[in-house]
Amino acid sequence: MNPSRLSLMSAAVLALCLVLTSPVRAALVRQDIDYRQDGSVLSGYLAYDDAKAGPLPAVLVFHPWMGIDQYVKDRTDQLAQMGYVAFAGDVYGKGVRPMNSKEASSVAGKYRADRPLMRKRAQAALNTLRRMARVDTRRIAAIGYCFGGGVALELARSGADFAGTVSFHGSLDTPRPEDAKNIRGRILVLHGADDPNAPTKQVVDLMDEMRKAGVDYEIILYGGAVHSFTMPSAGDDPSTGSAYDEKADRRSWQAMKDFFAELFE
Repeated sequence: MNPSRLSLMSAAVLALCLVLTSPVRAALVRQDIDYRQDGSVLSGYLAYDDAKAGPLPAVLVFHPWMGIDQYVKDRTDQLAQMGYVAFAGDVYGKGVRPMNSKEASSVAGKYRADRPLMRKRAQAALNTLRRMARVDTRRIAAIGYCFGGGVALELARSGADFAGTVSFHGSLDTPRPEDAKNIRGRILVLHGADDPNAPTKQVVDLMDEMRKAGVDYEIILYGGAVHSFTMPSAGDDPSTGSAYDEKADRRSWQAMKDFFAELFE
């Protein structure tokens, strides 16, 4: 046989062996998902690792007051890379995306003033996630940031059936603290000790609420951290009331991971 031809065949065989023995690489699937709450169309964001066979634990993500933006999508992708089916639920509605803080305050205020509607929007997102083929419906958690932290807590207070809730620098108040008796899962609150938007009184009130209801809860306060401490877009000046804090961001994410490890074991 021609030596050059033999060399080419050997190279082809080697290449095939490398393909067969190489580990399967993660293929992250990302897509927008439209769904409904009564007559309203909502638009969420789904991410999961296509290389992982289901059923998989799932995490429902609730957005800050600016709605589903790149920050929310990046967090959702991070969860998918960890092996979860991750779905960012849309509280505001399809196409409702505030352009600035003034608009965000107005839109978020609508749902803060109407907790039953907030809960319905959150439940619609949970229902959508539960229907997804890869999801293990016995292993679902909800997390939320700022406004979304409050949404996740209200969903838990409504008696929705899921395993646990994580609030990152979220709003903690509720007009119906007695509804904590409906909470089925565990609660983890990750909060800035100097957050002016959800100050110490709200933390103490939440503790009292959880204690009276016999909820399995944990609250971690990060010294020196203010509102939005996981969000680089918040800047670096704590005196404004909102600022990114790298240590609090890193530690709170690890606390969430530890929480999930226990929750889904």
